[in-house]
Amino acid sequence: MSETIETLFGAAFAACPLLAVLRGIRPEDAEAVGEALIAAGMTLLEVPLNSPEPYESIARLSALAARLAGDTVLVGAGTVLTTEEVERVAAAGGRLVVSPATDPEVIAATKAAGMISGPGFFTPSEAFAAIRAGADVLKFFPAEAGSPVVMKALKTVLPRHVPVLAVGGISPQVMPAWHAAGADGFGLGAGLFKPGMSAGECGAMAERYVAAVRALTPSAATQ
Repeated sequence: MSETIETLFGAAFAACPLLAVLRGIRPEDAEAVGEALIAAGMTLLEVPLNSPEPYESIARLSALAARLAGDTVLVGAGTVLTTEEVERVAAAGGRLVVSPATDPEVIAATKAAGMISGPGFFTPSEAFAAIRAGADVLKFFPAEAGSPVVMKALKTVLPRHVPVLAVGGISPQVMPAWHAAGADGFGLGAGLFKPGMSAGECGAMAERYVAAVRALTPSAATQ
């Protein structure tokens, strides 16, 4: 029997609990950047839907990931706001759906399409609503508007089986404080990739982030 998407996500997340948020990437740059990220050890790649031609980038990255890494790297979309967008992500070959907000309809549509759901939240009420709707992983966003103290308080009440990512303003320097507060992983945006960066530059940044998270999570370093 083939592995479930949840099992595949769990393995990818254990190997490297970092989500690459490639906001603004263009299809013609997607494969070179994706190859650099995969070579650096990243396993979760997201193309926000407010990027140029996002579904084409998702399709290209999904094909690249399958060719280079099989099922060990998952590609999907961010800034997903409607059920129609969920359907288009699935049609493009995406397997992750990440949103800035908690929308039970988007979460339900994501799970019905056989993809991983990662909604954004900022309050306990939003987090529990997302979990009830079927979220696989939670995105604490924008993290820079909160603090590790807030994360620690949230983690005392959230179920342990649902990972929480800190997303927004994350650099290698601040990761230890968030990790100590209970963050299970991190979403990396402008600190990792900005439009106009070369694949080499993005890959070098990815190596710094991967080294930083492996220093915090020995299990990832042994994958």
